[in-house]
Amino acid sequence: MTTQTIASDHGHLDSLRVHHADNVRVALKDLPAGHPVEDGDQRLHLAEAIRHKHKFALRDLAVGDAVVMYGVTVGRATRPIPAGAAITTDNTAHSTATSEPQARRGQWQAPDVSAFAGATFDGYHRPNGQVGTANVWLVVPLVFCENRNIEVLRQCVADALGEDPYRDYKRMARELLHGSSGTAPAEPSGERLFPNVDGVRFLTHTLGCGGTDDDAQALCQLLAGYICHPNVAGATVLSLGCQKAQIEMLQNAVAERDPRGLRPVHYLEQQASISEEALIREALTTIFDGLSEANRTPRTPAPLSALTLGVECGGSDGFSGLSANPLVGAVVDRLVALGGSGILSEFPELCGVEHELIARCRDDAVAERFAKLMEAYQRHAARVGADFSMNPSPGNIRDGLITDAMKSAGAAKKGGDSPVVDVLDYTEPHTRAGLSLLCTPGNDVESTTALAGSGANLILFTTGLGTPTGNPVTPVLKISSNSELAARMGDVIDFDAGPIIRGETSIDELAERLLRLCLDTASGRYLPRAVELAQYDFIPWKRGVSL
Repeated sequence: MTTQTIASDHGHLDSLRVHHADNVRVALKDLPAGHPVEDGDQRLHLAEAIRHKHKFALRDLAVGDAVVMYGVTVGRATRPIPAGAAITTDNTAHSTATSEPQARRGQWQAPDVSAFAGATFDGYHRPNGQVGTANVWLVVPLVFCENRNIEVLRQCVADALGEDPYRDYKRMARELLHGSSGTAPAEPSGERLFPNVDGVRFLTHTLGCGGTDDDAQALCQLLAGYICHPNVAGATVLSLGCQKAQIEMLQNAVAERDPRGLRPVHYLEQQASISEEALIREALTTIFDGLSEANRTPRTPAPLSALTLGVECGGSDGFSGLSANPLVGAVVDRLVALGGSGILSEFPELCGVEHELIARCRDDAVAERFAKLMEAYQRHAARVGADFSMNPSPGNIRDGLITDAMKSAGAAKKGGDSPVVDVLDYTEPHTRAGLSLLCTPGNDVESTTALAGSGANLILFTTGLGTPTGNPVTPVLKISSNSELAARMGDVIDFDAGPIIRGETSIDELAERLLRLCLDTASGRYLPRAVELAQYDFIPWKRGVSL
């Protein structure tokens, strides 16, 4: 199924059948019981009221019958479902049995990208050939014992630079406590000391000691991915000294990604320092010296082949798979056609559409790796008493995503239709141009954290319910599946895909607009809402625990 198929049945309808093989339709608005529905030559009346975003059966379904949406099986009936009745958790269970894949290896037709011929973005060119969409200095703890010192550094640097992101909220709190006569903090001069730098980013986490050797190695690989990220000019690392994740482990992980040692990294160990004050002084010195050096790199034009989009969904609703997700997929397809790359993650949310992705893999080796990683993940989940079918959250279900397979079929649309050129395990770096799959959990922040760790220098995050997620090093653009959310949470949302649901525009038309916003963001001309709010979320995946 192409991304364009999804909009083809719209017109001014109040419900939508996504694929010609589907036996359900989606209500685009609240529909009363008895409401007439026309579906091709068929006409039926709703057996009950259907809430917008929810699905209803187009024919009578017997126990065990497949529920089909997006042309794939997304569930099975656990009790008889009459035509016109709602698909709910009471009458439908997760199922991934499916028919032949719609995709075929070698048959992808790239979209028309002539409008972007010769397009560039203004990025930060690194000595190793990478190009960043931002320019930050990173401060990293090797173990949770250093989180307090990281917070000390965060507050000291913000005060010294006059760039406290919470300045307005602090003023608000003072005024609430003392009234409007309360003393407000002095306003900054407005002159940035380092105009070519986007700031200092501070990571904290709960790992580094008390876990397995594999946990420590995975943390060091993830941190190395951040330190060597194209958006990072250099890093200051704080270590306690006695923890499991040793400095040498991180140094080795960094050397794998930066064998020529081109990225400046400063390692400081508290137990080897004469005092906490000495540690903080040395750390501050490395940060400010690093900022001075990073400021010498201005933005200059870069080809779109240097752009890698990580794609993520969170707080999904029944419209996500109809508007925001296929819209992002259309942008990924365009970028791939222009020589760039995309990374699709969240393996639990690909359950049920594996056959489609395998059919798109460029060769048997890539397909085999994807299948093996999916199987290993499912076995690991089973060992801790979990299953991919547990993935939909209460919010997902409330807004029409009844089964994991139904959620997955829509979530996979973020990857567009281009060939899968590579499959990456957690923390592995992206190296091949085109679309890659990355093994991560479905947890929004853990997955977004991993996308940046594998090299995504811009992230597109779709949401139907509203998720205020960002990332410390990679700009995150939020795309709403519906216009009501975009209006209600305008301080979080960057782009509205709602006109697709209303039939006011096509996915193709909106994809060109969103791609231009991506280029503006990558060039620093547009500041995402998550960056404005200093929403810098970082949660490593303690593998085997999270779904």
